[in-house]
Amino acid sequence: MKKWITSLLAIVCAMSNSIQAIASDIEEKQETKIVLLSDIEWEPLNPARGDSSPKAGTLWGNRAGAEATGFLAKFVDGFSSPPHIHNVTYRAVVISGEIHNDDPNAEKMWMSRGSFWTQPKGEAHITAARGEENIALVEIDEGPYLVQHTHDAFDSGERAVNIDASNIVWVTPPGLNPSKTGPKVAYLWGILEAGLDNGTFIKLPAGFVGYIHSTGSIFRVVTIEGQPVYLEDEEIKLAPGSYFSSSGDSMHSIRSGPDQDSIFYVRTNGPYRIIPASSQE
Repeated sequence: MKKWITSLLAIVCAMSNSIQAIASDIEEKQETKIVLLSDIEWEPLNPARGDSSPKAGTLWGNRAGAEATGFLAKFVDGFSSPPHIHNVTYRAVVISGEIHNDDPNAEKMWMSRGSFWTQPKGEAHITAARGEENIALVEIDEGPYLVQHTHDAFDSGERAVNIDASNIVWVTPPGLNPSKTGPKVAYLWGILEAGLDNGTFIKLPAGFVGYIHSTGSIFRVVTIEGQPVYLEDEEIKLAPGSYFSSSGDSMHSIRSGPDQDSIFYVRTNGPYRIIPASSQE
């Protein structure tokens, strides 16, 4: 029995060393961009509203340009916008505080951290926020991102989606054994096939140490919850609102905080794998 256990431990150790070797080889070749929340440069989201406008901080792209863009929107406590429309559809995730986004006449439905919603282009709506700090991730597939009057409202055929954090459905990612305490993913939008854009959540349990291996030409990750650490030459704390990205074959070494699960929003166009550094998952 002892001989069998010793052999098994040797195999596990060899597998772990092999993963680390592969990760090191990939990491040497990849280019990873990291934007910390503390590095964000804030500016008015809607300059026409002056000081009453929410703030915006770009993570990738350019809201005023034509390309796909991701930015953080920050609202003061008690903020409520006038009814308005946008010329493009956006998706959003609550990072802190509580946010309401719906038809101007709808009852308030406050969405907390980890909630996901979409706002179709052309549809009249309001956005409101409450809490000491209210931040949301907003992404668009193409720009520019404009705020327009409801006189120009139109029906694009799209319908809004509001998913509270309590209604997110978590499943075990491919390649891992089902476990209540292991890594989880949640599928939000798009088609999970190579070359097609999609959005998911990743949940890494407290104390997790391992890798996220991506092969998509687009791989963008924003911290939504927790205090994860990105392990490079030095440890980089990824506070909620922080962002990292890569392109092509890439390996990202992540450690989740000891006392709280880490949740990330992932936008990609290729498959990715979650690889624990140990064999416990």
